[in-house]
Amino acid sequence: MSRAGPGARGARAAAACAALLLLAPLARAETFNYSGDSMSTELSSGSQHALLKGNARVDSGDMRITADEIELFGKDFIYAQCRGSVHVVDTKRGIDLKSDELFYDRQQKISRIKGNAVMADLKNEMVIKGGFIEDRDKEKLTIVQIGVRILKQDLVCRAEFARYWREKKILELSGMPWVTKKGDEYRSARMTVNIDTEDIILEGDVKGTIQQSEATDGDTAPSDGGTAPSQGEAGGR
Repeated sequence: MSRAGPGARGARAAAACAALLLLAPLARAETFNYSGDSMSTELSSGSQHALLKGNARVDSGDMRITADEIELFGKDFIYAQCRGSVHVVDTKRGIDLKSDELFYDRQQKISRIKGNAVMADLKNEMVIKGGFIEDRDKEKLTIVQIGVRILKQDLVCRAEFARYWREKKILELSGMPWVTKKGDEYRSARMTVNIDTEDIILEGDVKGTIQQSEATDGDTAPSDGGTAPSQGEAGGR
C-alpha cells in the first residue's frame, strides 16, 4: 500500500485547517456545510472570502444551493454570490428555484435572482418566471420584474411587475397586466389576484372577454360575449 509523502500530508492538513476556520464562525448561528471540486480562501484580518468552483454546493439550514461557482464573503460569510446553473431547494418553504445568477444574504434572508429565473412554489402549486426576482423571506414577499409569467392550474398571469405576498396568497400585478382564467381574459392598469380563491380585482382601463358556456336545453345563449366591468371584481367560477 502506498503512503502519501510529507508534502501531501501537509497539504491535506492545511486544507482541513482552512475548512475548520471557515466553518467556525458559521457553526454558532446555524448548520452550514459546503463542497466543491476546488476551493480558495482568504481569512486575513478584516477580510473573509472563499470561492468554490465546480459542482459547488452550500447547505444552510433547510436550504441547499448548487451552482457552477459559489463565492462566500462578508463577516461570518453571510453573503453568497452564485453563478452558472444555479439551483436552490428550500424544503421548509416548499420552494424550488433555478436561474443563471443568485445573490443570497443569510442574515436578512434576502435572495436576488437574475437571468432566466424560474421559481416553483410547491405548496401553492404555482410557477413564477421573470428576468429578475427578489425574495424577502422575513416579509413573506416575492417581487418579480421583466417579462413576468405566473402559472397556476387554470390561471395564467402576465405583467412587467408583480408582488406576491405568500402568506396572504395575494398577487399584485402592474405594467400591462393580462390574466386568463379558464378561457376568460382580463386586462387593466392594475390587478389583484387571490391565488387561493382565484378572485380577480381589476382597476383602471379594464377590458375583458368572457367565454360563453355551451347552451343547454331550455337555456338561451346570449348573442355575444360579455365584458368585464369598468372597475370591480371577477369572482371564481
